[in-house]
Amino acid sequence: MSMEEMSLHTEGIIEEVSSASLLANGQNDVLEDNTCEGGNEFVAPAIGMEFESYDDAYNYYNCYATEVGFTVRVKNSWFKRNTREKYGAVLCCSCQGFKRLKDGNHLRKETRTGCRAMVRMRIVDSKRWRVLDVNLKHNHLLGAETHQTNKKTSCGHKRKLLSNSDVEMQPVKLYRALVIDAGSDGNSNFSQKLAKTPSDQPNKLNLRKGDTQAMYNYLCRVQLTNPNFFYLVDLNDEGGVRNVFWADARSRAANVYFGDVIFFDTNCLSCKYEVPLVSFVGMNHHGQSVLLGCGLLASETIESYTWVLKSWLCCTSGPSPQTIITDRCKVLQSAVADVFPKSQHRFCLSHIMRKVPENLGGLRSYDAIRKALLKGVYEALKPYDFEAAWGFMVQHFGVSDNEWLRSLYEDRAQWAPVYLKDTFFVGLAAARLGETINPFFGKYLHKQTPLKEFLDKYELALLKKHKEEVIADTESRNSIPELKTRCSFELQLSKVYTRAIFKRFQLEVEEMYSCFSTTQIHVEGPITIFSVKERVLLEVNRREIRDFEVLYNPAASEVRCICSCFNFYGYLCRHALSVLNFNGVEEIPERYILSRWRKDYKRLYTHDHEAESSDTSEQAQWFNQLYRSALQVVEEGAISLDHYKIALRALEESLDRVHGIEDKVASLE
Repeated sequence: MSMEEMSLHTEGIIEEVSSASLLANGQNDVLEDNTCEGGNEFVAPAIGMEFESYDDAYNYYNCYATEVGFTVRVKNSWFKRNTREKYGAVLCCSCQGFKRLKDGNHLRKETRTGCRAMVRMRIVDSKRWRVLDVNLKHNHLLGAETHQTNKKTSCGHKRKLLSNSDVEMQPVKLYRALVIDAGSDGNSNFSQKLAKTPSDQPNKLNLRKGDTQAMYNYLCRVQLTNPNFFYLVDLNDEGGVRNVFWADARSRAANVYFGDVIFFDTNCLSCKYEVPLVSFVGMNHHGQSVLLGCGLLASETIESYTWVLKSWLCCTSGPSPQTIITDRCKVLQSAVADVFPKSQHRFCLSHIMRKVPENLGGLRSYDAIRKALLKGVYEALKPYDFEAAWGFMVQHFGVSDNEWLRSLYEDRAQWAPVYLKDTFFVGLAAARLGETINPFFGKYLHKQTPLKEFLDKYELALLKKHKEEVIADTESRNSIPELKTRCSFELQLSKVYTRAIFKRFQLEVEEMYSCFSTTQIHVEGPITIFSVKERVLLEVNRREIRDFEVLYNPAASEVRCICSCFNFYGYLCRHALSVLNFNGVEEIPERYILSRWRKDYKRLYTHDHEAESSDTSEQAQWFNQLYRSALQVVEEGAISLDHYKIALRALEESLDRVHGIEDKVASLE
């Protein structure tokens, strides 16, 4: 079972990502309501926690004990024979065991109760101290009275009683640990430099009573049933939960396939929902939204955004996305530039258009202003067209002093489609009038939805989305789409694309008949420029003839239209198809048939990326490949009872054959 947890702690400028786990494998005991001074919940010890040194681990457990109300002693320690270096230890409650009866102290009152509360830890390959076993249950009263009855004060506790100035200079190193994925080598290049959270921003999640327990229960339950579950927790200086990130096995697998273009949705956080949710969303091979991970953030600060973006990047263990789409926000823009400097960052057009009534609704002639704005945004083919339309709107309606429009114009290169034609969106652009990017949990999360209720609905939402994908996979694999034309392009892709994507492409083929007068207008070396006229439907029963320039290089099999449909949506437009057809091309060049739209994309991806990462061990690569292949069997085996029986039988037979290899090796020895 693989579980990953991390807490990124920001204290001044930190050289290395810091972490502490909120929960751990197998720890399903009820989480006690342990609070620090000021009401912050203190995180309990958990299997999988890691610390930079033994002192850090000891100091953390001692601090935890102080908050809960008991004292700590060292039960066992293990040292290497030659170097006398400590490599293992058991820390326990001071009430553990019973004192031996001696002549000198038989009248002394017995203070031990045989308490079994303890943590067992040792050094692992990463040279960090990892918690291997935890027992949180005490068999005696906890609290200040019990704590004060112990006369001895451990060296760890003495360290905690340093002066305030010393504490500020050297905070407890509880959060300087990094818990990694099972099977990796323990190394991490995950580094960051963050400033302190501004005092005017919340420094911890605003959780209701019982929310922490609900989160604990959810994560514990999922990690037991989800072998590749991943989550990280960010704690503030007092041990309170500040930010959380998690991704289940399906989301992690989806990141491998569809993490090249992501939409980072922060609407719930910016709109002050009861659940400050942020979501990483991609688009699968059916054009459906797919969850790539999500989190809860305490505030809209660079620190919180940077933390969750780096958490997602750590979860994926892969390259940065090619394109990341977010809401229009300067703070978020800075965080994205820091974490994904090589990615193309674009603002969500549908979110901007959604805010038009809010920012312009009070203006005189609002309807006319909105119509002029939409015309310039969605109909401009060249930057000059956009500039002219915008200038007309500003001057004609006298809105040059509108601050929202002014700032929007300054950012135009990151949201206006006419400037984004070189950006790869694969359907997440919403570049046409009426298109929008809907929130992944839109039907399940409202402004007043409490966290407990959302966690229940969260799994229902994922289950429904997964079922939709499985049904679409089955339909694409087992059905033959109906052809509506005699065009060879339509026949070609009907055999390749998933059903949903083929229907979108099929519309482009049908609309080739609205294009006419394909004319060669200029030649520049190997590139020929064509003009394609189209009767464009602008409003109901109203069409307008428009010219579209298409560049064509027959030697390189390249074709590009000024509408940039391929970059926006991932397939060729009617204008490019018209030029190919005009030049006698009968098949779409392979470079314009994206593998991500293929029916067998996941299977092809698995085989094509068997040895994709040189940073991981050979065994880790084997594990990743086997896991992705097995996950496909599991997903498709859950379609029906017949599918289930066949998949289960195949897995059992495979396991028997693997065991057979072990038996064969054993017999040779």
